[in-house]
Amino acid sequence: MSWIQFALLSTFFLGCYNLSVKRAVHDNAVLPVLFFANVFSAALWLTLMGATKFNLTSLYIPEALRPDAISAIQHLQMLAKAFIVGTIWMLIYSGVKQLPVSIAAPILSTNPLWMLMGAVIVLGERLSALQWLGVAVTMGAFVLLSLVGAKEGVNFFRNPAIWLLFGGVILAAPSGIYDKWLLADAGFTAATLQAWFSIYLALLLCPIAIGWKLRWWPRKTFKWRWSILLVSAFLLASDFFFFQALRSPEGLLSVVSSIKRGEVLVTFTGGILLFHEKNVYRKLPIIIALLAGIVITLLG
Repeated sequence: MSWIQFALLSTFFLGCYNLSVKRAVHDNAVLPVLFFANVFSAALWLTLMGATKFNLTSLYIPEALRPDAISAIQHLQMLAKAFIVGTIWMLIYSGVKQLPVSIAAPILSTNPLWMLMGAVIVLGERLSALQWLGVAVTMGAFVLLSLVGAKEGVNFFRNPAIWLLFGGVILAAPSGIYDKWLLADAGFTAATLQAWFSIYLALLLCPIAIGWKLRWWPRKTFKWRWSILLVSAFLLASDFFFFQALRSPEGLLSVVSSIKRGEVLVTFTGGILLFHEKNVYRKLPIIIALLAGIVITLLG
């Protein structure tokens, strides 16, 4: 398969993942959902690693799903990756829980824009006139989205959930750059990267889960839902195909990330069908404008 096909598959499963997260955290405690979803992912990879160790791979497991052993330095790199991802997920899960999915999905779709702006601020890169036009279109779409959101009681400047979501999205930009380096330069395969960071993330979340269980802080009641398993399954699929796309020399991070933002269409459609979102016809042109702004920025 080509890197574009991998990116498109990642896009579809990411949209399904966002819908599963919305269902799993609705009127539910966020931390246990995050913990159990990741534990299932780590358990799956530990099973595959055990099968590899006992030479069962030739019968049951494709080569692409066989994680490799890693060095001590690589273990530290995976620990850093797990810490970054854990922080991003806690921010995004908390934001998605409190917002309509048709508001949250467009915000999540702006990752390529923040990656580009980071290059301007941190690396001193300059934007072309067309890229500035794309930025202006995207920002204009956000202004319109904020007006529609206000009619649903979502104030973009005063709602903490908006800031939580933005924090997760902006932090995801340097995380994506780190992924590209790990896969293209540090020599990790997609399975190795996904397996080890899932295991380390489960370990990092254990003390937090224990604290939640022992009520070290005020918290909501946790309700088990089967959608938590879907969160794990869809994220595994999306990340696997995303990493496969990034491993290709032709798979530029900015292009792969922009393709992935098409997940907003999957999420928006699911929000209509599954969650009966409001103001659908007002949001659809805004979402199209938002995606157009991102495409213009990247093509410029």
